Amino acid sequence: MLPATLLAQSKLSGIVTDKKLGEPLPGVNVLVKGTTNGVSTGFDGGFILTNLKQGDIITFSFLGFTEQTITFTGQNNITIGLQEESSKLDEVVVIGYGSVKKKDATGSVDLITTKDFNKGPVVSVDQLLTGKAPGVRITTAGGAPDSAPNIRIRGGSSLSAQNNPLIVIDGVPIDLVNAAGNGNPLSLINPNDIDTFSILKDASATAIYGSRASNGVIIITTKKGTTGKPEFNFSSSIAIGNARDRIKMMGGPEFTEFVRTHFPNQTHNLGVDDPSTSPVNDPNEDNPLTPQIEGRILSDTNWQDAIYQNSVTSDNNFSARANLLKKIPFRASVGYTNAEGLVKTNEFERVTTSLKLTPTLFDNHLKIDINAKGSWSEKNAIDEGGVFGGAINMDPTKPLDYFNVGVNNGNLGKQGSDNPLSILYQRERPEQIKKLLGNIEFDYKLHFFPEIRAVVNLGLEASRSKIREVYSENAIQSLRILPSGTLVYNPGENYRENQHITNKTLDSYLVYTKELNGFLKKFDVQGGYSYQSFKNDGNKVLYQYNNTTGLREVVFNPQNPTNRYYQPLVLESFFGRANVDLANKYLFTFSYRADGSSLFKKEKRWGHFPAAAFAWKVSEESFLKENKIVNNLKLRLGWGKTGQQDITGAVGYFPSTPLFNPAGSSSQYLPGFNSYSALPFDPNITWEKTTTYNAGLDFGLFSDIVSGSLDVYKRKTTDLLVKVPTLPGQGLSNEFVSNIGSTEGEGAEASLNIKPIKTDNFSWDVNGNLAFTHTEVTDLKGRSSVSAPDSGLPIGTGVSLAYHPLGNQPFSAWVFEQVYDSNGLPIEGTFVDRNNDNQITAEDRIYKAMRPNWTFGFGTTFTYKNIDLSASFRGQVGGLTYNARAMQSGNANQVVPVNSNALTNILSGPILFQDNNDPRYFSDYFLEDASFLRCENITLGYRVNNAIKNGSLRLYVAANNLFLVTKYSGQDPENFNAIDNNFYPRPQVFSFGVNANF
Repeated sequence: MLPATLLAQSKLSGIVTDKKLGEPLPGVNVLVKGTTNGVSTGFDGGFILTNLKQGDIITFSFLGFTEQTITFTGQNNITIGLQEESSKLDEVVVIGYGSVKKKDATGSVDLITTKDFNKGPVVSVDQLLTGKAPGVRITTAGGAPDSAPNIRIRGGSSLSAQNNPLIVIDGVPIDLVNAAGNGNPLSLINPNDIDTFSILKDASATAIYGSRASNGVIIITTKKGTTGKPEFNFSSSIAIGNARDRIKMMGGPEFTEFVRTHFPNQTHNLGVDDPSTSPVNDPNEDNPLTPQIEGRILSDTNWQDAIYQNSVTSDNNFSARANLLKKIPFRASVGYTNAEGLVKTNEFERVTTSLKLTPTLFDNHLKIDINAKGSWSEKNAIDEGGVFGGAINMDPTKPLDYFNVGVNNGNLGKQGSDNPLSILYQRERPEQIKKLLGNIEFDYKLHFFPEIRAVVNLGLEASRSKIREVYSENAIQSLRILPSGTLVYNPGENYRENQHITNKTLDSYLVYTKELNGFLKKFDVQGGYSYQSFKNDGNKVLYQYNNTTGLREVVFNPQNPTNRYYQPLVLESFFGRANVDLANKYLFTFSYRADGSSLFKKEKRWGHFPAAAFAWKVSEESFLKENKIVNNLKLRLGWGKTGQQDITGAVGYFPSTPLFNPAGSSSQYLPGFNSYSALPFDPNITWEKTTTYNAGLDFGLFSDIVSGSLDVYKRKTTDLLVKVPTLPGQGLSNEFVSNIGSTEGEGAEASLNIKPIKTDNFSWDVNGNLAFTHTEVTDLKGRSSVSAPDSGLPIGTGVSLAYHPLGNQPFSAWVFEQVYDSNGLPIEGTFVDRNNDNQITAEDRIYKAMRPNWTFGFGTTFTYKNIDLSASFRGQVGGLTYNARAMQSGNANQVVPVNSNALTNILSGPILFQDNNDPRYFSDYFLEDASFLRCENITLGYRVNNAIKNGSLRLYVAANNLFLVTKYSGQDPENFNAIDNNFYPRPQVFSFGVNANF
């Protein structure tokens, strides 16, 4: 009977899981080697394989995992854990108008996938990527729920033109112009839908995108459907945030003592002038009272505590993947986010939906990719300057309901800052946005010539925005005081805007691919056409105050009664690319793109952008083929040119065209006759051009236990589009954009991944990245410097702190060198006389670079059976931040403003300055080292297998922005424009979440 048993046919059932995470793996190929007998696992990871014989070798294979084999010896049931592939070489990187395996990429490209993303509560897509890629610096404007990110790849290439990278989502290049009321365009996409980021950095990788790629490209791909059984995912999280970083201002007792000591004639302005009329006269926990001084009750109000709250954010998402009719892989999702800001009344609400269909028809000759993403969002925006400035400046001896109107020199008027609580609670500003982002792509492999594919991509990005600002009854912001002394309030609408943005994309191209058996292994050639149109169409209702009545009136222009604005832009392009593979060792890429922009005149309209790259797979050479240490080594060399034309943020949409604006009623030369005013223009402006050289090395050691990459690059930008002063009588404006100069930059980047431990039950991964970038202004056509935008000092003078100086780094502060005493304390009003002429003038000022040259990020992940622990950190070395709060609130005379009975609070601690006059503003004492290390996230998770039928459950706790290590004395050193003033603090967040797969 024994031989009969051995020869009998049997069956084997089992489950295939992700060995690292313990999750079931659907779609795993289970095959008897050398036969066609095979099945695929279901979404629960299960399989049944029949017709087996003793000794059959069974293979288990799945994309991204190492193939595993077993020998059938009569087992009935088994569990197989597949190990994630140690090598990332087979990962697919999406590039412009196509994709390539990472091992075949010739340009500088980083791939960030779901396993690399930042964890914890993530409201916007950019937060997934922060600190994860070398040379990619993402700095948010603050901690508001939809705070705008400034994204710089290798530091950016321009001075006055656009410096953000091009962002492409599922084949649709999105507009860099935000919808009205939206701080962050990436907050309108659900982060849970994102699958991968491909970051194209050097010109050989980006030149295929031409005009919009001088600052790099980030290609975002969303998750797809499945060819197996239906799969469902539900995730939910609750996050609690707090405003950890406060500015240390004087409290009521300290401020009272300071005023009594230094300004004894101002003590009558402390507290409440007439306690009997104040609703707040009783002590309580939030507003404890100090003893009376001269019959007045003095509060001890912490105005920062008054405006902040512990924020609560809830995020809920559901997605489904299936294979409709067994022919159409399908994924759909819906998400709801409700995020409170750290500041009271500031909140952000969002509903997102997505749909992705990827059918393949006509015997796999036609692939269709359909994507649709919709979102509705609304936030109640706050007046950040008024709220933060008021919370800092308000007299701490005043109660929470203090009404800042009083008598000064016999005249009724506002006294000091508005109560920040009145700014929050007496104004509403809902900003609502509806957005649609979608495309349909047809990829057809010709039946009669299958080596040729025809691809057509149609994309649409559309948004509808609505803003309405309303003042409530007795709103202090709407108060006007007439010459007669009468108080006039203006409740109701104060601002309204409606906006429609409609952007359309058309890409069409042919691809010819041929694989051969000789020295020429493979080549593909493609060429095509691209068209994009952008339309921003809206209108505003504007108001002004009547000086006689004090009432608010609509600003009405009979030539433009709806205050309409219309901003169109068209880009048209022709492009081509060729890839050649010789002997599977030597890879060549050549690309060319011609771009036309409606911003330029016809004879200046077209820019031409070529690129070339070479990669040598050194590890494929015979002298390394049998090597046991180096399993992957690839050298990359690249060169290319890209262009820049987006100067709409600096001068508008018609910079080269002579146009006229209808004049207002007050500008009419003759009653009843319309008149127009000429707008500035320059018919000679043309493309800004950037040339980049890049050398890179990709490596993998010890079967990719150690892997990473190194890159060095040089970059030169010519014909810089820079906003500069114009000569009197020219240009119809005092400043305009011209092509005036050049910059040169260089840098280096490194990324390293180490997997020191990997066993059945325990694994440990470590990753890190480091980048250096340095740029110098080399030519300004006879100018020594030009003013840098977004660097105005908050002192009401309109002067800039930062400039783009010849021979120095862009965005450098122009300052005096402070002189210090023997104790290291600044001597007020004393600066270094650098030219020894015994006077302090502009010639004694120096330039100091404000933006950091070094950035870094690193992280680690531990897994032990069903437990996982991950942590990520990021930071910068160098750079400077101007502590505007120390400048404004760090001097004694700030306490008593000119022509006001109100007192102003100042910083707690030693007072080093007595005044606040020029040139103190420009002292380098206020420039502080902006180096920092931030703990971005720590997450601890536990996976419960089979907690749900045929599914799994993961529970986790996380902390974001847990700590910050820095020498900076202000609120937060991480500030893109390097001026720390009225900053919305980044929250420290603790969260709990659950993720269910079934």
